[in-house]
Amino acid sequence: MTGKPDARRRRSRETRVRLLEAALGLFVEHGYDGTTIEAIAREGEVAVQTVYFKFGTKVAILKEVLDVRVAGDDRPVPTVEREWFRAAIAARDPREQLRHQVAGAREIHERLGGVLEVLRNAAASNEEVAPLWERNKEQRLEVQTLLMGALADKHPLPTGLGVERAADIGYTLLGPEVHHLLVTERGWSAGEWADWVYADLCRHLLGES
Repeated sequence: MTGKPDARRRRSRETRVRLLEAALGLFVEHGYDGTTIEAIAREGEVAVQTVYFKFGTKVAILKEVLDVRVAGDDRPVPTVEREWFRAAIAARDPREQLRHQVAGAREIHERLGGVLEVLRNAAASNEEVAPLWERNKEQRLEVQTLLMGALADKHPLPTGLGVERAADIGYTLLGPEVHHLLVTERGWSAGEWADWVYADLCRHLLGES
């Protein structure tokens, strides 16, 4: 008796995923303001009303695109429970922790495919989108603060550098703004970005030359 409901749920989930992928591509190509619900429906091969039924608003679609892409799937698992974060916290060697942090950030940037830049640009002129960008920044800083606290427990931070300032450094170097500037605008490879960020984190946080 559960076959039909299960099949319906599976089809509904597949449609939702397809719409999110369609929205991601359109947001990156045309920007937030240049993307319409109608275009998302057309790209996702559903009726416009289906998009409204599943998400309600375009802001809600953008939020879910971000949530899914940052997480790597559609499971409601927070960042602090993700594998890369747990590995970073568990690492005994502070350099290994920083490697995990860089690897985690690289994966997120590659999955997001430019949508954070879309969010940042839209937030500057759209009051509905602005809270999403502010919350994203808050969450990234919260994560960095936890990670830098763990780092400080493993290795003394350089003289005069507290956890808060260390979190600021991680937040900046691993953030989407720097990644977009170097990888998208200046043409660095993801590997070159990762190596540069890792070396800079070691220099600033571990006192390595």
